[in-house]
Amino acid sequence: MWKKVQRYLHDVRIELKKVNWPAKRDLTVFTSVVIVVILFVGVFFWALDTGFTAALKLIIR
Repeated sequence: MWKKVQRYLHDVRIELKKVNWPAKRDLTVFTSVVIVVILFVGVFFWALDTGFTAALKLIIR
């Protein structure tokens, strides 16, 4: 069993060396884009929800 675990960890290390890791600048840019998109979508749905709620209150009353 120990040989299988050792072999697995060895294979994982080899595969991780093959990964094309992004540069720090690229990672920062991609993270910023994701955060901005999440905020935009959140504000969009908040505004949509607020609008629908106001419209339903007008209809119900």
